[in-house]
Amino acid sequence: MSALPTRSAAETRYDAVSLGEIMLRLDPGEGRIRTARSFRAFEGGGEYNVARGLRRAFGLRTGVVTALADNEIGRLIEDFVLQGGVDTSLIKWVPYDGIGRTVRNGLNFTERGFGVRGAVGVSDRGLTAASQLRADDVDWDHLFGELGVRWLHTGGIYAALSDTTAETVLAAVKAARAHGTVVSYDLNYRPSLWKAIGGQERAREVNREIAPHVDVMIGNEEDFTASLGFEVEGVDENISSIEVEAFGKMIDRVAGAYPNFRVIATTLRTVRSATVNDWGAIAWSREEGLVRSTQRPGLEILDRVGGGDSFASGLAFGLLEGQPLSVAVEYGAAHGALAMTTPGDTSMATRAEVIKLAGGGSARVDR
Repeated sequence: MSALPTRSAAETRYDAVSLGEIMLRLDPGEGRIRTARSFRAFEGGGEYNVARGLRRAFGLRTGVVTALADNEIGRLIEDFVLQGGVDTSLIKWVPYDGIGRTVRNGLNFTERGFGVRGAVGVSDRGLTAASQLRADDVDWDHLFGELGVRWLHTGGIYAALSDTTAETVLAAVKAARAHGTVVSYDLNYRPSLWKAIGGQERAREVNREIAPHVDVMIGNEEDFTASLGFEVEGVDENISSIEVEAFGKMIDRVAGAYPNFRVIATTLRTVRSATVNDWGAIAWSREEGLVRSTQRPGLEILDRVGGGDSFASGLAFGLLEGQPLSVAVEYGAAHGALAMTTPGDTSMATRAEVIKLAGGGSARVDR
């Protein structure tokens, strides 16, 4: 039995739509940003990565609601999105003023890290078109009602970009639920995004307003503490089996405070080094209670950025397929693990690879 009934594919144009910013990622490869003389370009964004994974890895019909400045960088980002198979018809194109005085596209310089040198991200996203997208720029009733969407994914990164993005997220999640669309939200707390606009207090104010309209809430212990105010004792990022019990108790409190949450989920990551992590996931539903994925100790990582987003897309895929939560969380954990073996924010895994790994498959050569 599925943990989360969804609208049928026959009555909807999209299986999933994401709301968020897409940036141009510039990657110095094995080197450092500060000494680089060349960069490899990718696209990426916390919310968009989920729609891209659902399309490219799992073959679902997806789109992205965002805005881009209409210049060569914006069109390069569009070309990446098109290569990923995500529908671009929901993008709002904003006239470019010539130098970026009033509108621009976001850039994200990202070092992958290696061994004792952790990953580093330096974003340049002030005054971006996506950060200025307003709630009334999108006909939500047309999108969710007339076109039809089975699943909406958005999150705390996009909600933090400006006052208007917080309002836009709120309008989107309200409209989605009014039309029977499942809403997933990744709290994704980033102190750097909130510090200039009210810090943790503002993060809690925004996320507490959004949370009552969410069906699937994704976040780790820091996210729930910083974004919603749930203190967790005995748990840190390097979560152990003993600490899972404490995390489960926190989930009980969260579920009690927000009876609309049908699923709560998070990845479990112990950082041994930038290139070796213990990796797994845990999830809860009212029907199945607490379930945990296969734990992968000593997982070797090429590029950790986007691993959590790929977990979210694998989880969403399982639930959209009508799988029980215990299966969906295995898909999510496997997809996240595979995504971190390739460069860039987005997944290069296939559906067959995810299902094989989720079912206990190995890394033996496929011939």
